Amino acid sequence: MGDFSFRAVETLRSVSAVLAEDTRHSVHLLKRYEVTTPLVAYHEHNEAKATPALVARLVAGESLALVSDAGTPLLSDPGGRLVQAAVAAGVPVVPVPGASALLAALVASGLDVERFTFFGFLPRKGAERRELLGELTLS
Repeated sequence: MGDFSFRAVETLRSVSAVLAEDTRHSVHLLKRYEVTTPLVAYHEHNEAKATPALVARLVAGESLALVSDAGTPLLSDPGGRLVQAAVAAGVPVVPVPGASALLAALVASGLDVERFTFFGFLPRKGAERRELLGELTLS
């Protein structure tokens, strides 16, 4: 929470609702920065059903913010379906950049930062993981 930006706090205070992967976690973030905006659960188990209603709110002129439990929404977190639907509906999507664990790890790794690939989480099952790693090795 210490890397949270002033712009992010201002954004959370100014929107109609904050969509949260897990409201039990996000409530602590909002309390820490004295944000009183209502929280709405938005996660992998409800995003298919919730997305159309949320896009309708956006089309009607409301503004919504999306936060994840840790890291950047959409990077191995829910939100992709909502962003795709919003863009398809002509609603502008405005990212609010913040600290990135991915980029911090890359910079500290000593690897070539000019050329790298991010693939997200690997499958949990060994056979699926091996197959995917084989595909990545060939690409």
